[in-house]
Amino acid sequence: MNLTTENILLVGSLLLFISIIVGKTSYKFGVPTLILFLAIGMLAGSDGIGGIRFDDPKLAQFIGIVSLNFILFSGGLDTNFKAVKPILREGLMLSTLGVLLTAVTLGTFVWYVTDFTIYESMLLGSIVSSTDAAAVFSILRSKNLALKNNLRPTLELESGSNDPMAYVLTLAFLTLVINQDKSLASIVPLFLQQMIFGGIAGFAFGRLSKWIINNIKLGFEGLYPVLVIAMMFITFSATDFMGGNGFLAIYICAVYLGNQDLIHKSTILKMFDGFAWLMQIVLFLTLGLLVFPSQIIPYMGIGLLISVFLILVARPISVFLSLMFFKMKLRRRFYISWVGLRGAVPIVFATYPLLAGIDKANMIFNIVFFISVTSVLIQGTTLSIFAKWLNVALPEKLMPVEQNDRYILNLPKSEMEEFKIYPDSAAVNKRIVDLHFPSSAFIIMIKRNDKYVRPGGATVIEANDVLVILLDNEESLKEVNKVLA
Repeated sequence: MNLTTENILLVGSLLLFISIIVGKTSYKFGVPTLILFLAIGMLAGSDGIGGIRFDDPKLAQFIGIVSLNFILFSGGLDTNFKAVKPILREGLMLSTLGVLLTAVTLGTFVWYVTDFTIYESMLLGSIVSSTDAAAVFSILRSKNLALKNNLRPTLELESGSNDPMAYVLTLAFLTLVINQDKSLASIVPLFLQQMIFGGIAGFAFGRLSKWIINNIKLGFEGLYPVLVIAMMFITFSATDFMGGNGFLAIYICAVYLGNQDLIHKSTILKMFDGFAWLMQIVLFLTLGLLVFPSQIIPYMGIGLLISVFLILVARPISVFLSLMFFKMKLRRRFYISWVGLRGAVPIVFATYPLLAGIDKANMIFNIVFFISVTSVLIQGTTLSIFAKWLNVALPEKLMPVEQNDRYILNLPKSEMEEFKIYPDSAAVNKRIVDLHFPSSAFIIMIKRNDKYVRPGGATVIEANDVLVILLDNEESLKEVNKVLA
């Protein structure tokens, strides 16, 4: 079947519907939903029962980049900086040095066991060098896995921030494969330009986005997530246009926004949580359609060899060397090594050699696809088991609730209080979003001149208002008193 304008919506919606229904029941059998999304795409493809012919790496790459924007941005919004701060150095070391060491170690192994040139080997190593944000975020959260000693923030920070490094390495070694006369030193300026410009642009666009969100009065709550989507794409494309790393920029921008007081923040977080799931499904379905299973079979042997080496040797070496200067128990290092999930990102990066037209592009793509599938199948299905074996899992009843999860889950509060706003209060003539209200408290109603006002982030507090507030506990009460004093 060839996709046309007439049937693409029908086929797409049916695949989306099937993916959601199948994914809902997948964890009863311990199978990650991402693998099922991929399998459905493969079954619908030209080698499967659906017979849909899709062989357009350029379109697949475009869909992949758009999807990664949403996935990384959503992951950044959910990142609580207070939780990440204690492990910031470890996470950044894993997402930079760890990625480089993985690429070099695996690339060296590929060079020894295949007929690839050294640059082609390093290109393959770079493509699969980062842990996949979509795989890590979705599997950790869908399994509701509680981990000790800041392990989960470490893993999520690494997976959310290491794609930019892998992207730069992929572009760098692809350049060296295409231009054999260039030296290794020639890629250093590209690396520095991408990372420095990306970091600066991410923080700058984060501050700009916050100002725009909180100061533009749109009138409709549903427009705010749309505004954030616009800022997300502006951040990525403008950074890329300036020569910086767009993936790094949108992640930093999202982390900054996720830790600020924003108008309609709850709506924004809920919408992006839904968008992230949608884009994960679309991304894996697209990549499933793009691959030809019959072409993978000849490379299964070498693919399995490389995948096993990556899981058991390259990833642990990179983790242990990256964290050698930090105090950390051995079992935590082993668990971080095991959660080296590869997923859709390496497959998207593998389309770059295809579009560049290098000699071994198809071989690289099929090997990378096989590595990603085996990684999610082997590591993704055993995260809970290894957490128990290594004694790094928390009992479910002790699992802490992340700060931004409160916005998404609408957790009930245990107390309700009324606060009278006196004329000398610091809150008078301030918008709710500017009060920096604690996340453990929520204004549900404002009594004003015998009338009730529904509060929003842009609502201005007036003298003699009575705020009806839901609270978690006495500590929340103390924090609210400080804000409204």
